[in-house]
Amino acid sequence: MIVLKSTQDKVLAALQSVAGIVERRHTLPILANVLLRKTGSAVQLTTSDLEIQIRTTAQLDGDDGNFATTLGARKLIDILRTMPADQSVSLESSAGKLVLKGGKSRFTLQSMPAEDFPLVQESASFGPVFSVPQKTLKSLLGQVSFAMAVHDIRYYLNGILFVAEGRQLSLVATDGHRLAFASATLDVEVPKQEVILPRKTVLELQRLLSDKEGAIEMQFAANQAKFSFDGMEFVTKLVEGKFPDYNRVIPKNHKNIVTLGRAPLLASLQRTAIMTSEKFKGVRLNIEPGVLRVASSNAEQEEAVDELDIDYNGDTIEIGFNVTYLIDALQNMSQEMVRIELSDGNSSALVTNPDDNAFKYVVMPMRI
Repeated sequence: MIVLKSTQDKVLAALQSVAGIVERRHTLPILANVLLRKTGSAVQLTTSDLEIQIRTTAQLDGDDGNFATTLGARKLIDILRTMPADQSVSLESSAGKLVLKGGKSRFTLQSMPAEDFPLVQESASFGPVFSVPQKTLKSLLGQVSFAMAVHDIRYYLNGILFVAEGRQLSLVATDGHRLAFASATLDVEVPKQEVILPRKTVLELQRLLSDKEGAIEMQFAANQAKFSFDGMEFVTKLVEGKFPDYNRVIPKNHKNIVTLGRAPLLASLQRTAIMTSEKFKGVRLNIEPGVLRVASSNAEQEEAVDELDIDYNGDTIEIGFNVTYLIDALQNMSQEMVRIELSDGNSSALVTNPDDNAFKYVVMPMRI
């Protein structure tokens, strides 16, 4: 039986859209597979890692009749990638195995039964559906995701806090040393939601969401979220736990304010970062009327000093930062100017966009 028949680009695109969560090595070998379920000319592709499940439906030709099986997702993608985009490919079921044909190539693949594939049990009590533009969510994720923790024992930091209320959608991420906050105003009123999306879900959404017009529909249950967009359905487990009170972390009323070009500051930090040591990524910022001096040194007694002219009349401040944290923030901002608000050399700094209060980045100082 011909399970599917189409051009390489169509089959590969459908597979790649669901294969991001597939781990090559897993305690359950079947989780390295993609579940193919054929109903007429529609082929549904599903992948899972037991916590996240992604499903898409592609219109691909094939024999009439229904069919279901599972195949190694990465291997299938690796084979298809070696073929030209307009190459006609087919997947045929034959004596308990599947044969992939394309041009004069033929691959016989091992399959595993569809009924053994562990689908994620969807919550029975999802809240109301609401939708936001894909572009908006992708932009918000991009502005905060770099500040998520990685493998922190405070598991609730390994993800993003997602807060929707009224016409406001806000995303917050922190790893304990820095915090990024971004919000957008929506066209519609949304029910109050406050959930923590896991790190892997955030990275996968960033990969899949597009900048083109189109909405993403969302629904939340106590321990699950469901996203639907571009013919895909994405179900994920949520992180349980209490996210820190981010409003208390964001400083207010810092009296010393420096506004300068984002690109010159980023270039200056990248230059001085060269002279920091691998373990100790510290740079010193000396701010005084008219000038910002960025300095770094390392164990070999090498050093770098860089100066920027600034329009500033506040206190003279010397403060140390992990240079990577500053670079991350500036690289994920797009506007020309950036504002840095400071109190003194021992308090956290607030980095914002002078024209827009929707993005805030807090970074803790470090001793140098």
